[in-house]
Amino acid sequence: MNPYIYPMNQIPASLQKGDLIAIVAPAKAIESEHVYFAKSFFEKEGFQVEISPNCLGEYDYFSGDIPNRLHDFQTALDKPEVKAIVCARGGYGCVQLLDRIQWASQLREPKWIVGFSDVTYFHQRMQMHGIASIHGTMPLNFQRNSEESLSTLVDCLKGQASAISWGRNPHNKVGSATGKLVGGNLSILNALLGTDDQINFENTILYIEDIGEPIYAIDRMFYAFSKAGVLEKIKGLVVGGMTKLSDTAVPYGKCYEEVILSHFDFRRIPIAFDLPSGHINDNRALILGKETRLDTSENKIVLSPL
Repeated sequence: MNPYIYPMNQIPASLQKGDLIAIVAPAKAIESEHVYFAKSFFEKEGFQVEISPNCLGEYDYFSGDIPNRLHDFQTALDKPEVKAIVCARGGYGCVQLLDRIQWASQLREPKWIVGFSDVTYFHQRMQMHGIASIHGTMPLNFQRNSEESLSTLVDCLKGQASAISWGRNPHNKVGSATGKLVGGNLSILNALLGTDDQINFENTILYIEDIGEPIYAIDRMFYAFSKAGVLEKIKGLVVGGMTKLSDTAVPYGKCYEEVILSHFDFRRIPIAFDLPSGHINDNRALILGKETRLDTSENKIVLSPL
């Protein structure tokens, strides 16, 4: 476990018209129609786009075997002309590449890495190195995403990220906090506890989202966070989409909000539910690794990059 927070937050350069975006598929295979739709979208925004050689491949579950997927990601990372790497989809597979990737060029001259879900592995590694990345929608979802999902993604790439505001949830806890925004997919963050990719959560605002988990698993993962000392370090909690959660045959007896709040009985920090981000159509882009302010009131929540 890394014993300290990296003192400097590196923000990759803002994209300009004509800059090159690479679309890669580091995990599950993806249908070509989704990738070509995303290519067209980015080109209409004024960017150039290249599709990695194995992006549209199939190798059992994956877009390619490990060497092929690694080659595509490493090539995009090392190519100076590429200013942003957009992951085509999640699923499973990023962890297979995580320790095989040579990150030296990213440390020298950071570029945006974009995605969510399984891409949380890459986000966590970037947070370990003090480099910002974009938790945002991916080509698999572009055709059904809300307009705000796509516009906030482009804004983040251009260095124009703005505040996100949304309505009340009766389970919210009122308050304000400022800290580095960290996090991503809850299950993956949980899987990285106790590993060399667990960040120091001191003075952070933790963002989480997930899909398809039983309610009891949410409780179990928060116990792991608690036992790892995470919950006593964070300054605020933001919960995005908790999509397609399931319950046991004999109901667990609590909704997921109540489960999460039960782990903060003795801490008074702002907690906000229902951020429009995650495995939902309205998946707003967030800059992870950037200083951010969370304000929760009775009727409105605002998450503001600083």
